[in-house]
Amino acid sequence: MTMAAGEATQPQQQHAGLARWGRYGKPLLGLILPVAAAVLWEFIVRAGLSSGRLVPPPSVIFSTFWELAETGELQRHTAATAARVAAGFAIGVAAGTLAGAITGYSALLRRLLDPTLQALRAIPSLAWVPLFVLWFGIFEGSKVTLIAVGVFFPVYLGIMGAIMSVDRKLVEVGRVFRLSDAAMVRRILLPAVLPAYVISLRSGLGLGWMFVVAAELLGASEGLGYLLIDGQQLGKPAQIVAAIVAFAVIGKLTDWMIAAAAAPFLRWEDAFVRR
Repeated sequence: MTMAAGEATQPQQQHAGLARWGRYGKPLLGLILPVAAAVLWEFIVRAGLSSGRLVPPPSVIFSTFWELAETGELQRHTAATAARVAAGFAIGVAAGTLAGAITGYSALLRRLLDPTLQALRAIPSLAWVPLFVLWFGIFEGSKVTLIAVGVFFPVYLGIMGAIMSVDRKLVEVGRVFRLSDAAMVRRILLPAVLPAYVISLRSGLGLGWMFVVAAELLGASEGLGYLLIDGQQLGKPAQIVAAIVAFAVIGKLTDWMIAAAAAPFLRWEDAFVRR
């Protein structure tokens, strides 16, 4: 009896171990490539195979991070950039969701609005800079608006395309049950478009972090983009790389936050995932 109980608990322990590995171990796999590249570059510089002047080794970049953190500059510049991205992201998501929803749901509005929005989407980000400076000045309004423009288009395209690709049979079932428009959206369209919507949010957030650099060219006196320009003007490659690394880390963290927040709402999804 004791042996049978021991044999029964063994698979449970193995399952618990695999679950712990899936929760903590798999995310660590993504660190292998950047950590290996950093260690390799550090070795190359220390071995004298490269001076490391234009591309500083990780030890110098870490030292620069430490100095900026000690003076409080890193926190101040990061907070300024994050606040701009958060404001622009919120505005861009709201506008993109509304525009994508109405153009995806209404063929008439899609024919009316979509050609103009597609033409505006082709305009490079820096082309908006002089116009926004003229309209909003060089203060926060122009920066947040530029970021919102960058976020708007992937969210708009994502939600419109997701609504248009909803299975027609699902909509017909809703009509058979005489669902109102509001009920149709809540019970059929919203669950159907949610996976694509989450992807568009992540894509829009990525563009928001890209557009904030262009936004901080508009006379910003603080922000990670300002650190980039300051490092270029003063000939500090370590500061430039440190700012780039900060963008990468914060961008990945915010992307993970969106994915983690959306995960509970997508548990119903019966999709193929390569584990």
